[in-house]
Amino acid sequence: MTKYIRRAAVLCALLLVALLVNAARVQVFQAGSYDNNPANRRQTIARYGQPRGDIVVDGHTVTGSNDTGEQLRYERTYTDGPLYAPVTGFASQLYGTTFLENAEDGILSGADPNLAPLPLWNDITRAPNPGGKVVTTLNAAAQRAAYDGLGWRRGAVAAIEPVTGRILALVSTPSYDPAELSGTGAAVTRSWGRLNAEESKPMLNRAIRQTYPPGSTFKVVTAAAALDAGVVRDVDAPTTSPDPFRLPGTRTSLTNETEGCKDASLRYAFEWSCNTVFAKLGVDVGLSDMTRTAENFGFNDRKVRIPFSVAPSNFDLQLDKAQLALSSIGQFNTRATPLQMAMISAAVASGGSVKSPYLVERTTTRHGGTVSTTGPRTLRQAMSPATAARMRRLMTDAVKEGTGTEAAIPGATVGGKTGTAQHGVGNSAMPYAWFISWAQAGDAMEPAVAVAVVVEDAAAVRGEISGGGDAAPIAKAVMKAVLAS
Repeated sequence: MTKYIRRAAVLCALLLVALLVNAARVQVFQAGSYDNNPANRRQTIARYGQPRGDIVVDGHTVTGSNDTGEQLRYERTYTDGPLYAPVTGFASQLYGTTFLENAEDGILSGADPNLAPLPLWNDITRAPNPGGKVVTTLNAAAQRAAYDGLGWRRGAVAAIEPVTGRILALVSTPSYDPAELSGTGAAVTRSWGRLNAEESKPMLNRAIRQTYPPGSTFKVVTAAAALDAGVVRDVDAPTTSPDPFRLPGTRTSLTNETEGCKDASLRYAFEWSCNTVFAKLGVDVGLSDMTRTAENFGFNDRKVRIPFSVAPSNFDLQLDKAQLALSSIGQFNTRATPLQMAMISAAVASGGSVKSPYLVERTTTRHGGTVSTTGPRTLRQAMSPATAARMRRLMTDAVKEGTGTEAAIPGATVGGKTGTAQHGVGNSAMPYAWFISWAQAGDAMEPAVAVAVVVEDAAAVRGEISGGGDAAPIAKAVMKAVLAS
């Protein structure tokens, strides 16, 4: 009898060991696969089981959480949702996350291990951490000025602090309210379908995800390349620039919208945006130096993140001379985001260096303890400091007495460049109105802001559309807001 009891005891022990081994296999070694299984709703329930951390602008939160009492308990709320949508993105139980809600999801959801005061203990207990805060670099007044300035029109604004790369404004219109996508009800599904079907694409972030032909604003790059390469040594000396200018190897002639461009000096050509002068300068500089300068400013860079990704701006690497001429005035295949054009203006203002743009100043715990910080970082040198100084004078002259007078601010030094970019089959579509600029207060040591504005559907007769008339007043309002803060 004792023998059978021992055998039963051994069998029970073996079964217990097998259960323990299997439990360890499931809970330790295979835990990840179960956690990440799409059929497992526990993570989703836990994710929305506590309030999400907040995004902060100028010391004020622009997000919140609403307790619905349902299984996915907390829904995301937004203050001034359309104003900040290109920055915050959305956090939706049905459609996921975008922009800062996505890039900083670990902090906002509480999943980032750096939020835990005792990380090892949290790993054992698997207790969720309260969501942290994401403190942005935005200037609320500049953001509002950009949004109100664009109004009902399609377009975008990007503003940067030149010496640091801090993004002060990032606006895209038309916009939408991200709160429409919070929750799980039928209204959310209807909103998603409507927003995606709208011809105006309100969820497209035009400031960082849409590229445009930059038109004459690209002449800043061409002028810098010509000065650095020694093609132009005296900005007031006449150039050998015919008007009209026949594109090399073709029978096509390039003309100007203004008078006095034949053999014009670089200063005059920049002030009044002579296409013929800059097209010929691009050819004279050559493809190699033009490409190098464009890439030093940030074109063709696919790694820019702010912290979410930015669409790369394009300057073709293989061009014949006619294509190079057109590319040098911001046409042909040359395309840029508004953020890229703000970086160009900022590089001129900051002595020629291109700073890495960033949108997050720091992240913190719910109670304000710092988790991470972001600081200035130089990406590359776009031009020599001497060339940058000459470009600053050219840009200030364009505002004082050229096409950019609408951007002048009393008591401040303002530099700018207008642009009217043709596009569409046979240039038949409504031109894009551009303006890039920077501003420095009269008593300041450094420029405070660099801005790029693009307006897709300016309210004017086609022949009257111009960066100076449509985009410059918006840039002026943004610059004034920054200078006043």
